[in-house]
Amino acid sequence: MQKSITFKNANISFSDEGKGTAVVLIHGFLENSTMWKNITPVLSKRNRIITIDLLGHGKTACLGYIHSMELFAETIAAVLKHLRIRKSVLIGHSLGGYVALAFAEKHPQKVKGLCLMNSTSDDDNDERKTLRTRANKMIQHNFTNMVRMSFANLFGAKSKEIYKDEMNSSLQEALQTSLQGYIAAQEGMKLRPNRNQVLAENNFKKLIIAGEKDPVLNVNIIIEEAKKTNSEVVVFSNGHMSHIENRDELIATLKVFTKKC
Repeated sequence: MQKSITFKNANISFSDEGKGTAVVLIHGFLENSTMWKNITPVLSKRNRIITIDLLGHGKTACLGYIHSMELFAETIAAVLKHLRIRKSVLIGHSLGGYVALAFAEKHPQKVKGLCLMNSTSDDDNDERKTLRTRANKMIQHNFTNMVRMSFANLFGAKSKEIYKDEMNSSLQEALQTSLQGYIAAQEGMKLRPNRNQVLAENNFKKLIIAGEKDPVLNVNIIIEEAKKTNSEVVVFSNGHMSHIENRDELIATLKVFTKKC
């Protein structure tokens, strides 16, 4: 059941179920907490699972026109404070990974483990920043088609056929994202710094999950990142959407990771 708190006059939607180690599941760009619907029932058997709709996504309101990773992280901290949770395991998909890193940078003592799922501690290169700027201009004139195109680009040709129903269901959730939420998140991702040191310099458990066919993040670069940040790495056979394309392997991997933390 969704609950909410007020943070800086904005409604923050979240869910909280299960008992045990607190595990925070943080969705990605154009997603919301419903992306975890097949993961939560399994992990909540042994853990306390908190899912949070990030600013401008799902049932959570926007806060201005730039949602920095630090601001996103503040909302995570506000929910955990409300729930009186002192330490937790953070699992972030894509954008959610950037948010988890920002949280861990400010509150390392509150982190038991951090998993970057189809995500990276690197910052955007110039090409990626340019693409985000261009997307923010285009989205203002043709929101639906831009979201459809952005979402479709996360899947390989074969995955689009195999996981057609799941992809369409997720796309409908993506289309619920507000224009302001889309723009604010893109602006925030452009501004985020490199956070390799957050992984390299902390002793909490660290895991990076990569997709061999990820069209967004090069798997070889992710493997090198894991080496230089002393992080464990697991590579799945498909792309960027591991919760859809490699669901069973993902659940098994997260069960092991959360047990280690």
